[in-house]
Amino acid sequence: MSDMHDQKVLKVAPTGAFEVVVQLADDQPSGLGWLPNGDLLIVAMSSRRLLRFDGSEISVHADLSELASGLCNDMVVDKTGRAYVGNFGFDLHNGAAQRNAELILVEPDGTARCVNDEVLFPNGTVITPDDATLIVAETLAGRLTAFDLDSNGDLSHRRVWAQLPKGAVPDGICLDAGGGIWSASPSTNNCIRQIEGGAVTHEISLERGAFACMIGDDQLYILTSTTSKPDQCKIKREARVEVYPAPYRAAGRP
Repeated sequence: MSDMHDQKVLKVAPTGAFEVVVQLADDQPSGLGWLPNGDLLIVAMSSRRLLRFDGSEISVHADLSELASGLCNDMVVDKTGRAYVGNFGFDLHNGAAQRNAELILVEPDGTARCVNDEVLFPNGTVITPDDATLIVAETLAGRLTAFDLDSNGDLSHRRVWAQLPKGAVPDGICLDAGGGIWSASPSTNNCIRQIEGGAVTHEISLERGAFACMIGDDQLYILTSTTSKPDQCKIKREARVEVYPAPYRAAGRP
Protein backbone atom coordinates (compact mmCIF):
# COMPACT_ATOMS: atom_id res chain seq x y z
CA MET A 1 0.00 0.00 0.00
CA SER A 2 1.27 3.49 -0.88
CA ASP A 3 1.26 6.10 1.89
CA MET A 4 1.91 8.88 -0.58
CA HIS A 5 2.08 11.80 1.82
CA ASP A 6 4.52 9.98 4.11
CA GLN A 7 6.51 8.86 1.04
CA LYS A 8 6.34 5.18 2.03
CA VAL A 9 5.23 1.87 0.58
CA LEU A 10 3.80 -0.27 3.37
CA LYS A 11 2.99 -3.94 3.86
CA VAL A 12 -0.11 -4.16 6.05
CA ALA A 13 -1.36 -7.36 7.72
CA PRO A 14 -5.06 -8.11 8.42
CA THR A 15 -4.27 -7.53 12.11
CA GLY A 16 -3.29 -3.93 11.35
CA ALA A 17 0.42 -4.53 11.86
CA PHE A 18 2.55 -2.96 9.15
CA GLU A 19 6.12 -2.64 7.99
CA VAL A 20 7.84 -0.18 5.67
CA VAL A 21 8.87 -1.83 2.40
CA VAL A 22 10.24 1.27 0.67
CA GLN A 23 10.91 4.81 1.88
CA LEU A 24 11.25 7.41 -0.87
CA ALA A 25 13.41 10.41 -0.06
CA ASP A 26 12.00 13.00 -2.44
CA ASP A 27 8.80 11.76 -4.07
CA GLN A 28 5.34 10.35 -3.45
CA PRO A 29 4.57 6.71 -4.26
CA SER A 30 1.27 5.94 -5.96
CA GLY A 31 0.35 2.93 -8.13
CA LEU A 32 2.03 -0.40 -7.39
CA GLY A 33 2.52 -3.58 -9.40
CA TRP A 34 4.85 -6.53 -9.85
CA LEU A 35 7.01 -7.77 -12.69
CA PRO A 36 6.95 -11.52 -13.43
CA ASN A 37 10.25 -11.97 -11.55
CA GLY A 38 8.75 -10.44 -8.38
CA ASP A 39 10.34 -6.99 -8.60
CA LEU A 40 8.02 -4.26 -7.33
CA LEU A 41 7.12 -1.35 -9.63
CA ILE A 42 6.28 1.96 -7.94
CA VAL A 43 4.84 5.05 -9.60
CA ALA A 44 6.73 8.14 -8.41
CA MET A 45 4.21 10.94 -8.77
CA SER A 46 6.13 14.23 -8.80
CA SER A 47 9.15 13.14 -10.83
CA ARG A 48 6.86 11.21 -13.21
CA ARG A 49 9.01 8.10 -13.12
CA LEU A 50 8.34 4.40 -12.73
CA LEU A 51 10.66 2.95 -10.10
CA ARG A 52 11.75 -0.66 -9.67
CA PHE A 53 12.53 -2.28 -6.31
CA ASP A 54 14.27 -5.66 -6.36
CA GLY A 55 14.05 -6.21 -2.61
CA SER A 56 17.23 -4.32 -1.79
CA GLU A 57 17.74 -1.44 -4.24
CA ILE A 58 15.56 1.10 -6.05
CA SER A 59 16.28 1.92 -9.69
CA VAL A 60 14.50 3.90 -12.41
CA HIS A 61 12.54 1.52 -14.62
CA ALA A 62 11.19 4.27 -16.90
CA ASP A 63 11.26 8.07 -17.08
CA LEU A 64 7.77 9.25 -18.07
CA SER A 65 8.37 12.99 -17.72
CA GLU A 66 8.27 13.58 -21.49
CA LEU A 67 5.01 11.65 -21.88
CA ALA A 68 2.89 12.50 -18.81
CA SER A 69 1.34 15.97 -18.76
CA GLY A 70 0.53 15.84 -15.03
CA LEU A 71 1.50 14.07 -11.83
CA CYS A 72 1.62 10.32 -12.42
CA ASN A 73 -0.93 8.33 -10.51
CA ASP A 74 -2.33 4.80 -10.53
CA MET A 75 -1.17 1.78 -12.53
CA VAL A 76 -1.90 -1.81 -13.49
CA VAL A 77 0.70 -4.39 -14.60
CA ASP A 78 -0.24 -7.29 -16.89
CA LYS A 79 1.07 -10.86 -16.71
CA THR A 80 3.97 -10.12 -19.07
CA GLY A 81 5.17 -7.12 -17.05
CA ARG A 82 3.64 -4.38 -19.19
CA ALA A 83 2.61 -1.45 -16.99
CA TYR A 84 -0.18 1.01 -17.81
CA VAL A 85 0.30 4.31 -15.95
CA GLY A 86 -2.17 7.19 -15.70
CA ASN A 87 -1.63 10.81 -14.70
CA PHE A 88 -3.60 13.88 -13.62
CA GLY A 89 -3.28 15.70 -16.95
CA PHE A 90 -3.31 19.14 -15.29
CA ASP A 91 -2.37 20.87 -12.04
CA LEU A 92 -5.28 19.68 -9.89
CA HIS A 93 -4.17 21.23 -6.60
CA ASN A 94 -3.58 24.73 -8.00
CA GLY A 95 -6.83 25.20 -9.87
CA ALA A 96 -5.71 24.62 -13.46
CA ALA A 97 -8.35 23.97 -16.11
CA GLN A 98 -9.26 20.34 -16.66
CA ARG A 99 -7.79 18.62 -19.68
CA ASN A 100 -7.43 15.07 -20.91
CA ALA A 101 -4.41 13.03 -19.93
CA GLU A 102 -2.28 10.23 -21.30
CA LEU A 103 -2.39 6.53 -20.52
CA ILE A 104 1.21 5.38 -20.85
CA LEU A 105 2.39 1.86 -21.60
CA VAL A 106 5.76 0.84 -20.14
CA GLU A 107 7.21 -2.33 -21.63
CA PRO A 108 9.07 -4.84 -19.43
CA ASP A 109 12.39 -3.44 -20.72
CA GLY A 110 11.43 0.09 -19.60
CA THR A 111 10.61 1.60 -22.98
CA ALA A 112 7.47 3.72 -22.82
CA ARG A 113 4.87 5.15 -25.18
CA CYS A 114 1.45 6.76 -25.01
CA VAL A 115 -1.40 4.40 -25.94
CA ASN A 116 -4.25 6.88 -25.41
CA ASP A 117 -4.34 10.63 -24.80
CA GLU A 118 -8.07 11.23 -24.50
CA VAL A 119 -8.85 10.01 -20.99
CA LEU A 120 -9.96 12.43 -18.27
CA PHE A 121 -7.94 11.89 -15.08
CA PRO A 122 -7.14 8.18 -15.61
CA ASN A 123 -6.94 6.61 -12.18
CA GLY A 124 -7.60 3.06 -10.94
CA THR A 125 -7.13 0.47 -13.69
CA VAL A 126 -7.87 -3.26 -14.01
CA ILE A 127 -7.31 -6.00 -16.59
CA THR A 128 -9.86 -8.79 -16.99
CA PRO A 129 -8.90 -12.43 -16.27
CA ASP A 130 -8.72 -13.29 -19.99
CA ASP A 131 -6.21 -10.43 -20.50
CA ALA A 132 -8.44 -9.11 -23.30
CA THR A 133 -9.85 -5.94 -21.73
CA LEU A 134 -8.40 -3.00 -19.82
CA ILE A 135 -10.82 -0.88 -17.79
CA VAL A 136 -9.77 2.50 -16.42
CA ALA A 137 -11.51 4.85 -14.01
CA GLU A 138 -11.90 8.28 -15.59
CA THR A 139 -12.33 9.98 -12.25
CA LEU A 140 -13.46 13.44 -13.31
CA ALA A 141 -15.81 12.03 -15.95
CA GLY A 142 -17.49 9.77 -13.37
CA ARG A 143 -17.17 6.66 -15.52
CA LEU A 144 -15.36 3.38 -16.11
CA THR A 145 -13.99 3.13 -19.64
CA ALA A 146 -13.04 -0.13 -21.35
CA PHE A 147 -10.57 -0.86 -24.15
CA ASP A 148 -9.70 -4.03 -26.01
CA LEU A 149 -6.09 -5.12 -25.41
CA ASP A 150 -4.12 -6.56 -28.32
CA SER A 151 -0.99 -8.71 -28.28
CA ASN A 152 1.26 -5.63 -28.63
CA GLY A 153 -0.31 -3.93 -25.62
CA ASP A 154 -2.19 -1.39 -27.73
CA LEU A 155 -5.73 -0.25 -26.92
CA SER A 156 -8.75 -0.15 -29.23
CA HIS A 157 -12.57 -0.22 -29.28
CA ARG A 158 -13.08 2.35 -26.57
CA ARG A 159 -16.48 2.22 -24.84
CA VAL A 160 -18.17 3.16 -21.58
CA TRP A 161 -18.20 0.10 -19.30
CA ALA A 162 -20.27 1.85 -16.61
CA GLN A 163 -21.31 5.37 -15.70
CA LEU A 164 -21.30 5.91 -11.95
CA PRO A 165 -24.41 7.25 -10.18
CA LYS A 166 -24.81 11.02 -10.15
CA GLY A 167 -22.21 12.72 -7.97
CA ALA A 168 -19.98 9.66 -7.61
CA VAL A 169 -16.46 9.55 -9.02
CA PRO A 170 -14.29 6.43 -9.32
CA ASP A 171 -10.85 6.70 -7.73
CA GLY A 172 -9.30 3.29 -6.98
CA ILE A 173 -11.13 0.28 -8.45
CA CYS A 174 -10.94 -3.52 -8.29
CA LEU A 175 -12.46 -6.38 -10.27
CA ASP A 176 -14.13 -9.45 -8.77
CA ALA A 177 -14.87 -13.01 -9.88
CA GLY A 178 -18.54 -12.18 -10.40
CA GLY A 179 -17.63 -9.80 -13.21
CA GLY A 180 -18.28 -6.68 -11.16
CA ILE A 181 -16.08 -3.69 -10.46
CA TRP A 182 -15.90 -1.94 -7.10
CA SER A 183 -15.25 1.81 -7.28
CA ALA A 184 -14.08 3.85 -4.29
CA SER A 185 -15.87 7.22 -4.52
CA PRO A 186 -14.44 10.03 -2.38
CA SER A 187 -17.15 12.50 -3.41
CA THR A 188 -20.06 10.40 -2.12
CA ASN A 189 -18.44 8.59 0.84
CA ASN A 190 -19.14 5.12 -0.48
CA CYS A 191 -17.81 2.15 -2.38
CA ILE A 192 -20.01 0.95 -5.24
CA ARG A 193 -20.09 -2.36 -7.11
CA GLN A 194 -21.38 -2.26 -10.69
CA ILE A 195 -21.68 -4.71 -13.54
CA GLU A 196 -21.08 -3.87 -17.18
CA GLY A 197 -23.74 -1.44 -18.33
CA GLY A 198 -23.78 0.42 -15.02
CA ALA A 199 -26.28 -1.41 -12.80
CA VAL A 200 -25.34 -1.04 -9.12
CA THR A 201 -25.45 -4.37 -7.30
CA HIS A 202 -23.86 -3.43 -3.96
CA GLU A 203 -23.09 -0.23 -2.08
CA ILE A 204 -21.14 0.31 1.13
CA SER A 205 -21.86 3.65 2.81
CA LEU A 206 -18.97 5.21 4.72
CA GLU A 207 -18.45 8.12 7.09
CA ARG A 208 -15.50 9.40 5.07
CA GLY A 209 -14.32 9.59 1.49
CA ALA A 210 -13.25 6.33 -0.18
CA PHE A 211 -10.04 6.57 -2.21
CA ALA A 212 -8.99 3.00 -2.97
CA CYS A 213 -10.30 -0.55 -2.66
CA MET A 214 -8.97 -4.08 -3.05
CA ILE A 215 -10.25 -7.59 -2.43
CA GLY A 216 -8.22 -10.08 -0.41
CA ASP A 217 -9.70 -13.54 0.20
CA ASP A 218 -13.31 -12.82 1.24
CA GLN A 219 -12.71 -9.25 2.41
CA LEU A 220 -13.03 -5.89 0.70
CA TYR A 221 -10.41 -3.43 1.95
CA ILE A 222 -11.31 0.25 1.51
CA LEU A 223 -8.89 3.11 2.10
CA THR A 224 -10.73 6.12 3.54
CA SER A 225 -9.84 9.66 4.59
CA THR A 226 -11.56 12.90 5.51
CA THR A 227 -9.52 14.83 2.93
CA SER A 228 -7.27 14.45 -0.10
CA LYS A 229 -5.60 17.86 0.18
CA PRO A 230 -1.87 17.20 0.62
CA ASP A 231 -1.23 19.78 3.35
CA GLN A 232 -4.20 18.61 5.42
CA CYS A 233 -3.33 14.93 4.98
CA LYS A 234 0.15 15.55 6.36
CA ILE A 235 -1.23 17.34 9.42
CA LYS A 236 -4.26 15.18 10.21
CA ARG A 237 -2.76 11.75 9.46
CA GLU A 238 -6.14 10.09 9.90
CA ALA A 239 -6.51 7.89 6.82
CA ARG A 240 -7.46 4.30 7.61
CA VAL A 241 -8.15 0.93 6.01
CA GLU A 242 -11.69 -0.34 6.59
CA VAL A 243 -12.68 -3.98 6.05
CA TYR A 244 -16.01 -5.37 4.83
CA PRO A 245 -17.22 -8.77 3.57
CA ALA A 246 -16.81 -9.20 -0.19
CA PRO A 247 -19.52 -11.10 -2.12
CA TYR A 248 -16.95 -12.42 -4.61
CA ARG A 249 -13.22 -13.05 -4.59
CA ALA A 250 -10.76 -10.98 -6.57
CA ALA A 251 -10.23 -11.56 -10.29
CA GLY A 252 -7.96 -10.24 -13.02
CA ARG A 253 -5.24 -7.70 -12.32
CA PRO A 254 -4.19 -6.19 -10.03
